[in-house]
Amino acid sequence: MLQEKLTARHYNRIKREKSVNNNQLFPVTVVGSWPRPSSLLNALRKRQAGEISFEEFNKTADDAVLEAIKHQEEAGVDIVSDGEQRRDNFYSFVTEKLDGVKLMTMSQLLDHMKDRASFEETLRALDVPAFAMKSPVATSKVQRRQNLALDELEFLKKHTKMQTKIPLPGPYMLTRSSWFPDLSDSTYPSIEDLGREMTSILREEIIALKQNGADFIQLDEPVLSQIVYGSEGAETFMCAALASRRDPTEELKYALELVNRTLQGISGVKIGVHVCRGNWSRKEDVLLKGNYGPLLPYLMEMKVDQLVLEFATPRAGELEVFKEYDEEKEIGLGVVNPRSSEIESPETIVSKVREATKYFEPSQIYLNPDCGFGTFAERPVNDAQTASSKLHAIAVAAQKLRKEYGDGGRS
Repeated sequence: MLQEKLTARHYNRIKREKSVNNNQLFPVTVVGSWPRPSSLLNALRKRQAGEISFEEFNKTADDAVLEAIKHQEEAGVDIVSDGEQRRDNFYSFVTEKLDGVKLMTMSQLLDHMKDRASFEETLRALDVPAFAMKSPVATSKVQRRQNLALDELEFLKKHTKMQTKIPLPGPYMLTRSSWFPDLSDSTYPSIEDLGREMTSILREEIIALKQNGADFIQLDEPVLSQIVYGSEGAETFMCAALASRRDPTEELKYALELVNRTLQGISGVKIGVHVCRGNWSRKEDVLLKGNYGPLLPYLMEMKVDQLVLEFATPRAGELEVFKEYDEEKEIGLGVVNPRSSEIESPETIVSKVREATKYFEPSQIYLNPDCGFGTFAERPVNDAQTASSKLHAIAVAAQKLRKEYGDGGRS
Protein backbone atom coordinates (compact mmCIF):
# COMPACT_ATOMS: atom_id res chain seq x y z
CA MET A 1 0.00 0.00 0.00
CA LEU A 2 2.81 2.42 0.91
CA GLN A 3 4.66 1.55 -2.31
CA GLU A 4 1.49 2.23 -4.32
CA LYS A 5 1.10 5.59 -2.65
CA LEU A 6 4.73 6.54 -3.31
CA THR A 7 4.42 5.43 -6.93
CA ALA A 8 1.29 7.53 -7.37
CA ARG A 9 3.03 10.56 -5.89
CA HIS A 10 6.01 10.06 -8.22
CA TYR A 11 3.69 9.79 -11.23
CA ASN A 12 1.76 12.93 -10.25
CA ARG A 13 5.01 14.86 -9.76
CA ILE A 14 6.24 13.90 -13.26
CA LYS A 15 2.84 14.82 -14.66
CA ARG A 16 2.97 18.26 -13.02
CA GLU A 17 6.52 18.90 -14.21
CA LYS A 18 5.62 18.00 -17.81
CA SER A 19 2.65 20.36 -17.78
CA VAL A 20 4.38 23.24 -16.04
CA ASN A 21 5.59 24.75 -19.32
CA ASN A 22 1.97 25.20 -20.39
CA ASN A 23 0.88 26.78 -17.15
CA GLN A 24 2.18 29.77 -15.26
CA LEU A 25 4.08 28.99 -12.09
CA PHE A 26 3.14 30.69 -8.82
CA PRO A 27 -0.25 32.11 -9.90
CA VAL A 28 -1.18 35.24 -7.96
CA THR A 29 -4.70 35.37 -6.58
CA VAL A 30 -6.80 36.76 -3.73
CA VAL A 31 -8.77 35.19 -0.92
CA GLY A 32 -11.84 37.16 -1.92
CA SER A 33 -12.91 40.39 -0.28
CA TRP A 34 -11.95 43.94 -1.17
CA PRO A 35 -12.64 47.17 0.80
CA ARG A 36 -16.03 48.66 -0.13
CA PRO A 37 -16.27 52.31 -1.23
CA SER A 38 -18.45 54.66 0.86
CA SER A 39 -21.10 54.80 -1.87
CA LEU A 40 -21.50 51.03 -1.69
CA LEU A 41 -21.66 50.99 2.11
CA ASN A 42 -24.41 53.60 1.97
CA ALA A 43 -26.35 51.51 -0.55
CA LEU A 44 -25.82 48.40 1.57
CA ARG A 45 -27.28 50.11 4.65
CA LYS A 46 -30.30 51.24 2.63
CA ARG A 47 -30.75 47.72 1.27
CA GLN A 48 -30.64 46.16 4.73
CA ALA A 49 -33.11 48.77 5.99
CA GLY A 50 -35.48 47.84 3.15
CA GLU A 51 -35.23 51.27 1.55
CA ILE A 52 -34.00 49.98 -1.82
CA SER A 53 -34.36 46.69 -3.68
CA PHE A 54 -31.56 44.21 -4.30
CA GLU A 55 -31.69 45.21 -7.97
CA GLU A 56 -31.22 48.89 -7.07
CA PHE A 57 -28.39 48.00 -4.73
CA ASN A 58 -26.70 46.03 -7.51
CA LYS A 59 -26.50 49.11 -9.73
CA THR A 60 -24.13 50.65 -7.19
CA ALA A 61 -22.41 47.33 -6.57
CA ASP A 62 -21.66 46.91 -10.29
CA ASP A 63 -19.42 49.99 -10.22
CA ALA A 64 -17.68 48.78 -7.05
CA VAL A 65 -16.99 45.38 -8.63
CA LEU A 66 -15.50 47.02 -11.72
CA GLU A 67 -13.21 49.07 -9.49
CA ALA A 68 -12.15 45.97 -7.53
CA ILE A 69 -11.36 44.12 -10.78
CA LYS A 70 -9.32 47.10 -12.02
CA HIS A 71 -7.24 47.19 -8.83
CA GLN A 72 -6.47 43.47 -9.09
CA GLU A 73 -5.62 43.49 -12.78
CA GLU A 74 -3.36 46.54 -12.49
CA ALA A 75 -1.58 44.95 -9.52
CA GLY A 76 -0.79 41.84 -11.58
CA VAL A 77 -3.26 39.33 -10.14
CA ASP A 78 -3.72 36.22 -12.31
CA ILE A 79 -6.96 34.88 -10.81
CA VAL A 80 -9.39 37.62 -9.78
CA SER A 81 -12.53 37.77 -7.63
CA ASP A 82 -15.29 40.37 -7.65
CA GLY A 83 -14.09 41.58 -4.25
CA GLU A 84 -17.28 40.26 -2.62
CA GLN A 85 -18.68 43.74 -3.19
CA ARG A 86 -22.29 42.55 -3.19
CA ARG A 87 -21.86 40.87 0.20
CA ASP A 88 -22.13 42.28 3.72
CA ASN A 89 -19.56 39.67 4.69
CA PHE A 90 -18.33 36.36 3.39
CA TYR A 91 -21.29 34.31 4.64
CA SER A 92 -24.17 36.55 5.73
CA PHE A 93 -24.97 37.52 2.11
CA VAL A 94 -26.89 34.25 1.73
CA THR A 95 -29.90 35.95 3.34
CA GLU A 96 -30.41 37.68 -0.03
CA LYS A 97 -30.49 34.34 -1.82
CA LEU A 98 -32.19 31.92 0.60
CA ASP A 99 -35.61 31.82 2.16
CA GLY A 100 -35.86 30.88 5.82
CA VAL A 101 -32.67 32.70 6.83
CA LYS A 102 -32.66 35.98 8.77
CA LEU A 103 -29.75 38.43 8.97
CA MET A 104 -28.96 39.20 12.62
CA THR A 105 -26.19 41.23 14.22
CA MET A 106 -24.24 40.04 17.22
CA SER A 107 -26.11 42.71 19.16
CA GLN A 108 -29.44 41.11 18.28
CA LEU A 109 -28.18 37.62 19.07
CA LEU A 110 -27.11 38.76 22.53
CA ASP A 111 -30.77 38.65 23.52
CA HIS A 112 -30.68 34.90 22.98
CA MET A 113 -27.44 34.20 24.83
CA LYS A 114 -27.62 32.43 28.18
CA ASP A 115 -24.94 34.68 29.71
CA ARG A 116 -25.26 38.02 27.93
CA ALA A 117 -23.02 40.00 30.28
CA SER A 118 -20.13 37.58 29.95
CA PHE A 119 -20.56 37.43 26.19
CA GLU A 120 -20.50 41.23 25.87
CA GLU A 121 -17.32 41.35 27.91
CA THR A 122 -15.73 38.78 25.59
CA LEU A 123 -16.66 40.82 22.51
CA ARG A 124 -15.05 43.94 23.97
CA ALA A 125 -11.87 42.09 24.92
CA LEU A 126 -11.55 40.69 21.39
CA ASP A 127 -12.23 44.04 19.71
CA VAL A 128 -15.32 42.59 18.02
CA PRO A 129 -17.83 45.29 16.92
CA ALA A 130 -21.17 43.67 17.74
CA PHE A 131 -23.02 46.10 15.48
CA ALA A 132 -20.94 45.24 12.39
CA MET A 133 -20.78 41.46 12.63
CA LYS A 134 -23.87 39.90 11.11
CA SER A 135 -24.81 36.25 10.85
CA PRO A 136 -27.42 34.40 8.77
CA VAL A 137 -29.70 32.55 11.20
CA ALA A 138 -32.08 29.80 10.09
CA THR A 139 -35.50 30.69 11.50
CA SER A 140 -37.68 28.52 9.23
CA LYS A 141 -37.37 26.05 6.34
CA VAL A 142 -34.26 27.02 4.34
CA GLN A 143 -34.80 26.99 0.59
CA ARG A 144 -32.92 28.45 -2.34
CA ARG A 145 -34.62 31.52 -3.76
CA GLN A 146 -31.85 32.03 -6.31
CA ASN A 147 -28.28 30.93 -6.89
CA LEU A 148 -25.84 32.09 -4.22
CA ALA A 149 -23.07 33.40 -6.44
CA LEU A 150 -23.90 32.65 -10.07
CA ASP A 151 -24.84 36.29 -10.67
CA GLU A 152 -21.45 37.34 -9.30
CA LEU A 153 -19.64 34.94 -11.63
CA GLU A 154 -21.59 36.03 -14.69
CA PHE A 155 -20.84 39.72 -14.09
CA LEU A 156 -17.19 38.99 -13.31
CA LYS A 157 -16.66 36.97 -16.50
CA LYS A 158 -18.20 39.75 -18.59
CA HIS A 159 -15.68 42.25 -17.30
CA THR A 160 -12.36 40.40 -17.11
CA LYS A 161 -10.29 38.16 -19.34
CA MET A 162 -8.42 36.80 -16.32
CA GLN A 163 -9.23 33.53 -14.62
CA THR A 164 -11.93 33.82 -11.96
CA LYS A 165 -12.24 32.78 -8.33
CA ILE A 166 -15.60 32.53 -6.56
CA PRO A 167 -15.56 32.22 -2.76
CA LEU A 168 -18.46 30.50 -1.01
CA PRO A 169 -19.10 29.94 2.69
CA GLY A 170 -18.10 26.36 3.43
CA PRO A 171 -20.80 23.91 4.50
CA TYR A 172 -19.55 23.69 8.09
CA MET A 173 -19.25 27.47 8.33
CA LEU A 174 -22.69 28.02 6.88
CA THR A 175 -24.32 25.35 9.00
CA ARG A 176 -22.66 26.46 12.23
CA SER A 177 -23.38 30.14 11.66
CA SER A 178 -27.02 29.50 10.77
CA TRP A 179 -28.07 27.07 13.51
CA PHE A 180 -28.79 28.88 16.76
CA PRO A 181 -30.57 27.42 19.80
CA ASP A 182 -34.09 28.81 20.37
CA LEU A 183 -34.18 30.30 16.88
CA SER A 184 -33.53 27.33 14.60
CA ASP A 185 -34.48 24.22 16.52
CA SER A 186 -38.22 24.45 15.94
CA THR A 187 -37.54 23.73 12.24
CA TYR A 188 -34.23 21.91 12.57
CA PRO A 189 -34.13 20.03 15.89
CA SER A 190 -30.44 19.27 15.46
CA ILE A 191 -27.57 20.93 13.65
CA GLU A 192 -27.23 17.78 11.52
CA ASP A 193 -30.72 18.42 10.13
CA LEU A 194 -29.68 21.85 8.95
CA GLY A 195 -26.34 20.50 7.71
CA ARG A 196 -28.08 18.19 5.24
CA GLU A 197 -30.00 21.16 3.88
CA MET A 198 -26.94 23.36 3.51
CA THR A 199 -24.76 20.73 1.81
CA SER A 200 -27.48 20.15 -0.77
CA ILE A 201 -27.77 23.88 -1.51
CA LEU A 202 -24.00 24.37 -1.76
CA ARG A 203 -23.56 21.29 -3.92
CA GLU A 204 -26.08 22.59 -6.45
CA GLU A 205 -24.32 25.97 -6.41
CA ILE A 206 -20.87 24.51 -7.06
CA ILE A 207 -22.19 22.48 -9.98
CA ALA A 208 -23.84 25.60 -11.44
CA LEU A 209 -20.65 27.64 -11.05
CA LYS A 210 -18.61 24.90 -12.70
CA GLN A 211 -21.03 24.62 -15.61
CA ASN A 212 -20.88 28.39 -16.13
CA GLY A 213 -17.11 28.57 -16.34
CA ALA A 214 -15.76 29.32 -12.87
CA ASP A 215 -12.04 28.54 -12.76
CA PHE A 216 -11.60 28.32 -8.99
CA ILE A 217 -14.20 27.82 -6.28
CA GLN A 218 -13.10 28.48 -2.72
CA LEU A 219 -14.93 27.18 0.35
CA ASP A 220 -14.36 29.46 3.34
CA GLU A 221 -13.99 27.52 6.59
CA PRO A 222 -12.08 29.96 8.84
CA VAL A 223 -13.86 28.81 11.97
CA LEU A 224 -11.96 25.49 11.92
CA SER A 225 -9.00 27.15 13.62
CA GLN A 226 -11.37 28.47 16.28
CA ILE A 227 -12.34 24.91 17.12
CA VAL A 228 -8.73 24.04 17.93
CA TYR A 229 -7.31 27.27 19.31
CA GLY A 230 -10.26 29.27 20.58
CA SER A 231 -11.05 29.37 24.28
CA GLU A 232 -14.48 28.42 25.61
CA GLY A 233 -15.68 32.00 25.89
CA ALA A 234 -13.75 33.61 23.06
CA GLU A 235 -15.73 32.69 19.97
CA THR A 236 -14.05 35.41 17.87
CA PHE A 237 -15.87 36.59 14.76
CA MET A 238 -17.99 33.46 14.77
CA CYS A 239 -18.96 33.84 18.42
CA ALA A 240 -22.63 33.01 18.12
CA ALA A 241 -22.10 30.10 15.76
CA LEU A 242 -20.11 28.09 18.26
CA ALA A 243 -22.37 28.69 21.23
CA SER A 244 -23.33 25.00 21.21
CA ARG A 245 -20.13 23.41 19.96
CA ARG A 246 -19.05 19.91 20.91
CA ASP A 247 -15.69 18.29 21.47
CA PRO A 248 -13.11 19.69 18.96
CA THR A 249 -12.43 16.27 17.43
CA GLU A 250 -16.13 15.72 16.83
CA GLU A 251 -16.47 19.19 15.30
CA LEU A 252 -13.57 18.61 12.91
CA LYS A 253 -14.95 15.22 11.89
CA TYR A 254 -18.31 16.85 11.23
CA ALA A 255 -16.67 19.59 9.14
CA LEU A 256 -14.87 16.94 7.08
CA GLU A 257 -18.12 15.03 6.60
CA LEU A 258 -19.98 18.14 5.40
CA VAL A 259 -17.27 19.24 2.97
CA ASN A 260 -16.92 15.81 1.39
CA ARG A 261 -20.69 15.30 1.19
CA THR A 262 -20.91 18.65 -0.62
CA LEU A 263 -18.14 17.82 -3.10
CA GLN A 264 -18.79 14.14 -3.70
CA GLY A 265 -18.39 13.30 -7.37
CA ILE A 266 -17.68 16.86 -8.50
CA SER A 267 -14.66 17.27 -10.80
CA GLY A 268 -13.51 19.50 -13.61
CA VAL A 269 -13.08 22.68 -11.57
CA LYS A 270 -10.39 23.67 -9.08
CA ILE A 271 -11.73 23.70 -5.53
CA GLY A 272 -9.96 25.01 -2.47
CA VAL A 273 -10.73 25.43 1.20
CA HIS A 274 -9.62 28.54 3.10
CA VAL A 275 -8.72 28.51 6.79
CA CYS A 276 -7.35 31.51 8.70
CA ARG A 277 -7.28 32.75 12.30
CA GLY A 278 -9.63 35.71 12.25
CA ASN A 279 -9.68 38.85 10.15
CA TRP A 280 -11.82 41.41 11.95
CA SER A 281 -9.19 43.46 13.80
CA ARG A 282 -5.73 44.93 13.30
CA LYS A 283 -4.85 43.99 16.86
CA GLU A 284 -2.85 40.84 16.26
CA ASP A 285 -2.91 39.91 19.95
CA VAL A 286 -6.69 39.34 19.90
CA LEU A 287 -6.50 36.94 16.93
CA LEU A 288 -5.90 33.21 17.19
CA LYS A 289 -2.47 31.66 16.97
CA GLY A 290 -1.18 28.12 16.50
CA ASN A 291 0.13 26.00 13.64
CA TYR A 292 -1.97 23.95 11.21
CA GLY A 293 -0.76 20.62 12.58
CA PRO A 294 -3.96 19.64 14.46
CA LEU A 295 -6.08 20.51 11.41
CA LEU A 296 -4.05 18.78 8.71
CA PRO A 297 -5.32 15.21 9.23
CA TYR A 298 -8.82 16.54 8.46
CA LEU A 299 -7.88 19.05 5.76
CA MET A 300 -5.91 16.41 3.87
CA GLU A 301 -8.96 14.15 3.78
CA MET A 302 -11.14 16.85 2.24
CA LYS A 303 -11.86 16.29 -1.45
CA VAL A 304 -10.36 19.62 -2.45
CA ASP A 305 -7.41 20.48 -4.68
CA GLN A 306 -5.94 23.31 -2.66
CA LEU A 307 -5.55 24.51 0.92
CA VAL A 308 -5.68 28.32 1.04
CA LEU A 309 -3.83 29.17 4.24
CA GLU A 310 -2.29 32.11 6.06
CA PHE A 311 1.46 32.13 6.60
CA ALA A 312 2.44 35.81 6.57
CA THR A 313 2.51 36.23 10.35
CA PRO A 314 4.10 34.16 13.14
CA ARG A 315 0.61 33.34 14.47
CA ALA A 316 0.18 30.77 11.69
CA GLY A 317 3.10 28.68 12.87
CA GLU A 318 5.65 26.85 10.78
CA LEU A 319 5.40 25.33 7.32
CA GLU A 320 7.25 22.28 8.56
CA VAL A 321 3.95 20.75 9.71
CA PHE A 322 3.47 19.72 6.06
CA LYS A 323 6.60 17.57 6.08
CA GLU A 324 4.82 14.24 6.54
CA TYR A 325 2.16 14.97 3.89
CA ASP A 326 4.61 15.12 0.98
CA GLU A 327 2.89 17.22 -1.69
CA GLU A 328 -0.58 15.71 -1.30
CA LYS A 329 -2.37 18.97 -2.15
CA GLU A 330 -1.67 22.38 -3.65
CA ILE A 331 -1.21 25.29 -1.28
CA GLY A 332 -2.58 28.81 -1.57
CA LEU A 333 0.28 30.35 0.38
CA GLY A 334 -0.54 33.45 2.40
CA VAL A 335 2.46 35.76 1.89
CA VAL A 336 1.15 39.21 2.92
CA ASN A 337 -0.75 40.36 5.98
CA PRO A 338 -4.04 42.00 4.91
CA ARG A 339 -4.36 43.79 8.26
CA SER A 340 -1.12 45.79 8.26
CA SER A 341 -0.08 49.06 6.60
CA GLU A 342 3.42 47.77 5.88
CA ILE A 343 3.97 46.68 2.28
CA GLU A 344 5.91 43.45 2.32
CA SER A 345 8.96 43.44 0.06
CA PRO A 346 9.07 41.05 -2.91
CA GLU A 347 12.29 39.65 -1.40
CA THR A 348 10.48 38.73 1.82
CA ILE A 349 7.77 37.00 -0.19
CA VAL A 350 10.31 35.12 -2.30
CA SER A 351 12.01 33.90 0.87
CA LYS A 352 8.71 32.55 2.23
CA VAL A 353 8.01 30.74 -1.04
CA ARG A 354 11.47 29.20 -1.10
CA GLU A 355 10.72 27.78 2.33
CA ALA A 356 7.46 26.35 1.02
CA THR A 357 9.27 24.54 -1.80
CA LYS A 358 10.76 22.24 0.85
CA TYR A 359 7.30 20.69 1.19
CA PHE A 360 5.54 21.50 -2.12
CA GLU A 361 6.49 21.38 -5.77
CA PRO A 362 6.69 24.88 -7.34
CA SER A 363 3.77 23.91 -9.58
CA GLN A 364 1.66 23.32 -6.46
CA ILE A 365 2.17 26.78 -4.96
CA TYR A 366 -0.28 29.64 -5.50
CA LEU A 367 0.36 33.05 -3.91
CA ASN A 368 -2.27 35.07 -2.06
CA PRO A 369 -2.79 37.32 0.98
CA ASP A 370 -3.53 35.61 4.29
CA CYS A 371 -7.19 36.60 4.03
CA GLY A 372 -9.44 39.22 2.44
CA PHE A 373 -8.94 42.97 2.76
CA GLY A 374 -12.56 43.70 3.64
CA THR A 375 -14.06 40.61 5.22
CA PHE A 376 -16.75 42.62 6.99
CA ALA A 377 -18.20 45.51 4.99
CA GLU A 378 -18.41 47.91 7.95
CA ARG A 379 -15.03 46.86 9.35
CA PRO A 380 -12.46 46.55 6.52
CA VAL A 381 -8.95 45.78 7.72
CA ASN A 382 -7.29 47.85 5.01
CA ASP A 383 -7.81 50.44 2.28
CA ALA A 384 -7.75 49.83 -1.46
CA GLN A 385 -4.44 51.60 -2.09
CA THR A 386 -2.56 49.54 0.48
CA ALA A 387 -4.25 46.36 -0.69
CA SER A 388 -3.22 47.09 -4.28
CA SER A 389 0.38 47.69 -3.23
CA LYS A 390 0.47 44.38 -1.34
CA LEU A 391 -0.88 42.50 -4.35
CA HIS A 392 1.67 44.22 -6.60
CA ALA A 393 4.46 43.08 -4.28
CA ILE A 394 3.20 39.49 -4.63
CA ALA A 395 3.11 39.83 -8.42
CA VAL A 396 6.69 41.14 -8.52
CA ALA A 397 7.79 38.26 -6.30
CA ALA A 398 6.01 35.80 -8.59
CA GLN A 399 7.97 37.09 -11.58
CA LYS A 400 11.24 36.58 -9.71
CA LEU A 401 10.19 33.08 -8.68
CA ARG A 402 9.17 32.11 -12.22
CA LYS A 403 12.67 32.93 -13.42
CA GLU A 404 14.18 30.95 -10.56
CA TYR A 405 11.95 27.85 -10.89
CA GLY A 406 11.06 28.08 -14.56
CA ASP A 407 12.19 24.54 -15.30
CA GLY A 408 9.40 23.18 -13.10
CA GLY A 409 11.81 21.65 -10.61
CA ARG A 410 13.27 22.74 -7.32
CA SER A 411 16.31 24.98 -7.39
